[in-house]
Amino acid sequence: MQLTTTHDSRTTNHDQRSTTLDRWYVVCCKPRQEAVAEENLLRQGFRVYLPRIRITKRRGGQWVDAVEALFPRYVFIQIDPSQRSTAPIRSTRGAVGLVRFGGQPAVVPDAVIDALLQREDAASGLHQDKRPLFCAGDAVKLVEGPLAGLEGVFEQQDGEKRVIVLLELLGKSNKVTVSRDWVARAA
Repeated sequence: MQLTTTHDSRTTNHDQRSTTLDRWYVVCCKPRQEAVAEENLLRQGFRVYLPRIRITKRRGGQWVDAVEALFPRYVFIQIDPSQRSTAPIRSTRGAVGLVRFGGQPAVVPDAVIDALLQREDAASGLHQDKRPLFCAGDAVKLVEGPLAGLEGVFEQQDGEKRVIVLLELLGKSNKVTVSRDWVARAA
């Protein structure tokens, strides 16, 4: 099995052959510390997998592309507990410890890891969020611009940076084209 883990712009290949007793487990991480835990577990010689996803999110008043952990607060680790102690995981920077049920570490089936690896984009190694920002009929709120504070209904995308929103103005429904950055989901 070959496992590639991408962190920043480095690529670490783990092409050691796993034994039949090597199993995948889940490490719980401190909030937003998945990459720190990944890096420190790799330094200790563990086989680690941190699936990441490219998403579009609102930051600083604009919609931007971001890369985040697919499973926030969790990374996967492959180990044979009969051959290597799992105790160092608890004291690893960024990690809290193995996820356990009834005192036993939770085992992740190989098929789950294989499915995650197959769904990654071959070029970037990232999972892609293919959902649109908004779908027709979604309730939205204008958060910037001259109509800030008004709520409406998302109708459609109008180019890459603009959207059409239906707003109730002067007693009738009006189509208004605004910057995509001015629109957020209604609460």
